[in-house]
Amino acid sequence: MDWGTELWDQFEVLERHTQWGLDLLDRYVKFVKERTEVEQAYAKQLRSLVKKYLPKRPAKDDPESKFSQHQSFVQILQEVNDFAGQRELVAENLSVRVCLELAKYSQEMKQERKMHFQEGRRAQQQLENGFKLLENSKRKFERDCREAEKAAQTAERLDQDINATKADVEKAKQQAHLRSHMAEESKNEYAAQLQRFNRDQAHFYFSQMPQIFDKLQDMDERRATRLGAGYRLLSEAELQVVPIIAKCLEGMKVAADSVDAKNDSQVLIELHKSGFARPGDVEFEDFSQPMNRAPSDSSLGTPSDGRPELRGPGRSRAKRWPFSKKNKPYPPPLSPLGGPLPSALPNGPPSPRSGRDPLAILSEISKSVKPRLASFRSLRGSRGTVVTEDFSHLPPEQQRKRLQQQLEERNRELQKEIDQREALKKMKDVYEKTPQMGDPASLEPRITETLSNIERLKLEVQKYEAWLTEAESRVLSNRGDSLGRHARPPDPPASAPPDSSSNDRSQDHKESSDEPPSEEGQDAPIYTEFDEDFEEEPTSPIGHCVAIYHFEGSSEGTISMAEGEDLSLMEEDKGDGWTRVRRKEGGEGYVPTSYLRVTLN
Repeated sequence: MDWGTELWDQFEVLERHTQWGLDLLDRYVKFVKERTEVEQAYAKQLRSLVKKYLPKRPAKDDPESKFSQHQSFVQILQEVNDFAGQRELVAENLSVRVCLELAKYSQEMKQERKMHFQEGRRAQQQLENGFKLLENSKRKFERDCREAEKAAQTAERLDQDINATKADVEKAKQQAHLRSHMAEESKNEYAAQLQRFNRDQAHFYFSQMPQIFDKLQDMDERRATRLGAGYRLLSEAELQVVPIIAKCLEGMKVAADSVDAKNDSQVLIELHKSGFARPGDVEFEDFSQPMNRAPSDSSLGTPSDGRPELRGPGRSRAKRWPFSKKNKPYPPPLSPLGGPLPSALPNGPPSPRSGRDPLAILSEISKSVKPRLASFRSLRGSRGTVVTEDFSHLPPEQQRKRLQQQLEERNRELQKEIDQREALKKMKDVYEKTPQMGDPASLEPRITETLSNIERLKLEVQKYEAWLTEAESRVLSNRGDSLGRHARPPDPPASAPPDSSSNDRSQDHKESSDEPPSEEGQDAPIYTEFDEDFEEEPTSPIGHCVAIYHFEGSSEGTISMAEGEDLSLMEEDKGDGWTRVRRKEGGEGYVPTSYLRVTLN
């Protein structure tokens, strides 16, 4: 069944239906366009979210990137970013394949519909014009028939009238004959016009309009088919990205499964393992017995090497005096505003050789220098630590790792330079054998530069190898010390019998007088933070500094300075509050770090 046969008289209905179909097509195009905007906004928000949570630092500079849980999170963010890319692809496909194409097709359909309905209306107008001509000929025929009949009646009446002249009768007969002839002609014209109209009407209803309606039907069916294809494109655009989205989701699942808690714990150990030995046991200090005084120098039984002994029962352990020539005094306290307190301005803490009672000095040391548990300051390092080339500012284990990295990097650079040198030599040989390819002398500067780089890198490799060997030996030594301390029996309790303590102390005094200090006694001294100061002094300044406050250095090892005085920095603060400086007119010593404004070379 077709519209031309079944809907031959429903011209207005077909007009409304085809217009509704085009409106539906336009509505779908508008829907897909808004859907595209939603997808684009969704993808944009996802990308912004990923950018917000992605690490800002490069992976090589971020220690957190070594943890599997962090790597999994970054991988999930990347998968979400890829998912956003697929949403953008969906929006692009919908915009190009649906919105643009269907909008263009809708315009074509509107033009075609307009053409068909214009043709139908033109046929209708022609039929209506033919019908008007038919009505005009019909009315003329009717009028001529009435005129002819009236003329015939007039002629018959005059013919019967005895008073009418012959001329009047003849004239009336001629008029009746003329009217009859005109009526006959109108009849023939009406019949011809009627025949022509019937032919046109048959052509209009059985041929012309059915063809137009069939064209409208074909147009509407093509529009519906194309709209259905547009509906299918909406789902195909989604199905096209489903495999990639599935891979993104699978990647997220793999990232979740790749979290390894045990490995992260090991990574944390590798990143922050210091390599320091564990702190030794705190020594027992017996103050119940009077100390032997040496009246010559008011020292605490100072042996010949200048280091006093602090002994406990049952053990002899040599200690270094914290205020010896190379050790630093304690910094004077500062006020909350950053300046020195009045009591600390003139001279700072007194020197142990100032003639005070040794027992008072020992009591002061016991209160001010607390035997901390390996003082995590010494394990972590101070904030103002200067980065050195051999990474000695780092803990032993971290120093070893950094030196290993630098050594591997230098070896890679060295191999690269060696390969470049070989390539240049081969190129030079080719130039010598084939002069037209190039001048061999032009390669000499590059070869010389490469050889210079090789020599420099070899020296650096040797330097880093020596530092690495030293660092590895230090790490192994710390491990051995830690194990030795752990296996050592504990010190006797403080509640030991007095007589045994006295005998042990006297025996220890004899042993310590006759024997040098043992290595075990030097492994875990109370003043752990001072051990690092017995290093070789630098021969040249490592920076310069300016005195912020006036300081009168009266204690042994200190030096005086005036406010605003320029000084040479010889040794940085090790975390104990003192810095070693040199005056321009000569003389070295320690001054409080808080009194200085330091600038490193």
